Amino acid sequence: MAPVSEQPAPQGEGGPAGASPAGLRQENGGGERGPAGDGGGAVPVARPEVPGPGEGPGEPPEGGWGWVVMLAAMWCNGAVFGIQNSCGVLFVSMLQHFGGSEDRQMAFKTAWVSSLSMGMVFFCSPIVSIFTDLFGCRKVAVIGAAVGFVGLLSSSFVSTIEPLYFTYGVLFACGCSFAYQPSLVILGHYFKKRLGLVNGIVTAGSSLFTVSLPFLLRVLIDSVDLFNTLRVLCVLMFILFLAGFTYKPFISNAKDKEGAKKGKFRFPPEKKIFNFSVFKVMSYRIWAFGIPAALFGYFVPYVHLMKHVKDRFGDSVREEVLLLCLGITSGIGRLIFGRVADYIPGAKKVYLQVASFFFIGLMSMMIPLCHVFGGLIAVCLFMGLFDGCFICIMAPIAFELVGAQDVSQAIGFLLGLMSVPMTVGPPIAGLLRDRLGTYDVAFYLAGVPPLIGGAILCLIPWVHERQKLKERAKTVDGETTEKMLENESTLVSDAAEKPVKEVESGF
Repeated sequence: MAPVSEQPAPQGEGGPAGASPAGLRQENGGGERGPAGDGGGAVPVARPEVPGPGEGPGEPPEGGWGWVVMLAAMWCNGAVFGIQNSCGVLFVSMLQHFGGSEDRQMAFKTAWVSSLSMGMVFFCSPIVSIFTDLFGCRKVAVIGAAVGFVGLLSSSFVSTIEPLYFTYGVLFACGCSFAYQPSLVILGHYFKKRLGLVNGIVTAGSSLFTVSLPFLLRVLIDSVDLFNTLRVLCVLMFILFLAGFTYKPFISNAKDKEGAKKGKFRFPPEKKIFNFSVFKVMSYRIWAFGIPAALFGYFVPYVHLMKHVKDRFGDSVREEVLLLCLGITSGIGRLIFGRVADYIPGAKKVYLQVASFFFIGLMSMMIPLCHVFGGLIAVCLFMGLFDGCFICIMAPIAFELVGAQDVSQAIGFLLGLMSVPMTVGPPIAGLLRDRLGTYDVAFYLAGVPPLIGGAILCLIPWVHERQKLKERAKTVDGETTEKMLENESTLVSDAAEKPVKEVESGF
């Protein structure tokens, strides 16, 4: 799964919509900040502009230290999602290491490791969003990377599959989630005009690692075994830990500086931490439940495709080529469809996601029909292309549905809801493989939810347009009522002045 960035800025200012959900601009206001080094704040507010040191309000520096932050965020995207998207290689190795001829449910048990890991990255998103608002990007990112490092290192010392559910599936994944989201938020502090370019570079880190890491993992596993490979991957997390220290926040005014010096911190009201008002928007509700409905089969190819190729073609082909195809075309898809989305007005951008889910579902169903490896390559090329389309327009759609003020937690809630189907889908596919001896039925069924979810999303533009018409009608009615009250008040005032004048003239 590719990363999702949070970008509430209008496309005309914040860069093209194709920049994947990165660079959310958030300010901490309404309370005194924590120490300057931590960038902590009291109240989460998403705004299009964030002032920088020595700049006027709403003028990020557009560079300087921001380029270092951009490289750190790029490494974060690559390390987190490169490892997650390469789980198919680790899955095969875990099956060989922990599997036994007497255990007929090994694919089911092993799939839970990767599913829990990816699911927890998204499940923690709403919580991470709140922690980032409260304590600042630097502190959350550094602690998250440290937790991820500990989780990955401890995973290399297990002797059975069950402890991996906690060490890799929960501890490592939670650390990745806490390290990942601040890397999106901090970009908006340094860039405005170049945010589209920066988003493109940062999310390219995910594609770059997804393309290269499977080959590296295969070489490492063949050379030094699974557990030493996990220890080598700890190096990526250690560099991510160091990268978190580059997320230098801004102190934009005298009040903030004074609060930083005193070290005061005050929790905001609960309503401002948990912003559930986004669920009052009907079109957002459909979107927030339609996308998770489409994702029950989304992560199945990432986990099980490597094993399926090994079952069908043996060792005669290099299955890592398929992940290479997915990674390359996913990056291309983000650039192409992100640019296309700039020309599609309002909530009609959702139709791009509808088309994405249609093709992703269709490609999943075609995997079992490919009896030639070249056919699987073609399927993965198309699947990656539309995966990039689905990912890159998440933030622009959220902006259209709820507005810039609420987009941060709107995307956080959506990612949290996405975690459930992404966690459940692959183990069910593994269970079907254990029972039926083949992945064919699993891939056929994996293609159904995207088609259903896409059909649900078709309702959004119509519902959103009706909402806007109702709001306009209310505005017109309000203005009419206000004018009537003004006229009535004028008449009453004139009527009151008339007798006074008559009395005066009588005297």
